Amino acid sequence: MSHSAIRSPSLLAIDTATEQCSVALLHQGAELSRGVQTPRGHADLVLPMVQELMAEAGLSFTQLDAIAFGRGPGGFTGVRIAIGVAQGLAYAADLPLLPVSNLAAVAQQGARLVSIGAQLLVCMDARMGEVYSGLFKLDSDGLVTTASAEQVCPPERIDVATSSLSMGLGTGFRAYPLLKQRYAELPLKEDALPHAADIARLAVREWHAGLRVSPADAAPVYLRDQVVHVKSSV
Repeated sequence: MSHSAIRSPSLLAIDTATEQCSVALLHQGAELSRGVQTPRGHADLVLPMVQELMAEAGLSFTQLDAIAFGRGPGGFTGVRIAIGVAQGLAYAADLPLLPVSNLAAVAQQGARLVSIGAQLLVCMDARMGEVYSGLFKLDSDGLVTTASAEQVCPPERIDVATSSLSMGLGTGFRAYPLLKQRYAELPLKEDALPHAADIARLAVREWHAGLRVSPADAAPVYLRDQVVHVKSSV
């Protein structure tokens, strides 16, 4: 069966991992999305945005195939909000969940700007003098795939050769001049934040690959778990 003959799932996507709070809906080839940048208040904003999108599309939650969410890395509170909302909606409508990397969602924003096979470096400001980083490659389907393990580290430890890269994306380049100088030869998208629209696009591939999880099994990826455990034990 050709890929074009495979039914595209109806997906709701939610992301609150950064200062950008966003939701998106994919249904029968159409895409709707909402997003707002704010330092706080995501918990109060996200559900009304979801309800607005569902009403605009004329859909009920039971007509969805799954709910995707940004699983991190990102702010602890923000990642928890997205998972909590996704879990609640999924339990109510008996739907599976599709966790998607927030770093991959940022990398996906560069997909239209580079060629197939290009590598993209994502560096997001993680505060505390560190960045969340990951290396991604653009596949022939127009979606990015992971090319290295995601990590959290000081910016001086990012040592991917410029010659192997086509683009850099993320707020880490803006927050840390060292990174901006090191990759000055690259096109940089320093204001890139994850958006639910890109999470939804990546989630379609996860859906077709069968990478669905039950609401009970949805888990965040903080990359700073060890730091949290140390702090909570003292």
